Amino acid sequence: MFNDIKAVLFDLDGTLVDSAPDLGAAADKMRTDRGMASLPLSHYRPLAGAGARGMLSVAFGMQSQDADFEQFKEEFFLNYTACMTQRTCSFDGVDALIARLDDAGMKWGVVTNKSERFSLPLTRAMPLFKTAQTIISGDTTPHAKPHPEPLLEASRRLMLEPQQCVYVGDDERDIVAGRAAGMVTVAAAYGYLGAIEDTTHWNADATIFSPEALLKLLRMA
Repeated sequence: MFNDIKAVLFDLDGTLVDSAPDLGAAADKMRTDRGMASLPLSHYRPLAGAGARGMLSVAFGMQSQDADFEQFKEEFFLNYTACMTQRTCSFDGVDALIARLDDAGMKWGVVTNKSERFSLPLTRAMPLFKTAQTIISGDTTPHAKPHPEPLLEASRRLMLEPQQCVYVGDDERDIVAGRAAGMVTVAAAYGYLGAIEDTTHWNADATIFSPEALLKLLRMA
């Protein structure tokens, strides 16, 4: 159980929304445009949290140091821009969780490494985010997670101390950033998690296996 919490901050992809179908489709179109066979979503989903880097590694076995990576990344971004709201939806239980936070008057917001180029149109397109009181993107501050600055900026915008905030994320870098910011941290084990299934070594303050489980930690269930 957590005490004296005034706000909940969430990672975006893999924590609040399942964007894997659109991310995977953007990369898969690059394959089919080149006459390559389509890959199933199950290939893309585990690395959806890694964005372009993850999708291109699945689609082409490409790494960020490869000579063509930047060119392929921009093509991926163009594809993703065209489809990013077509299949993306909130995870089961997220809408109910946010409604409960709203009903209780709990402040909440988003801290994502997704750049504003994508995070702002996506969150504006989804009714879920109408009550979010801050959206911090990967390029809102000079640093991205696992640096704590995006989380510290979120707490400043909410006019709260970091220790009054919980940060929920499905990637180890979320927990690293949250701990460095002095926030209470929660690992969302229902998210993408990359190739790692055991989150215990992340040293989060708690782990949840469904969005609604957060309410018990906040003494709101």
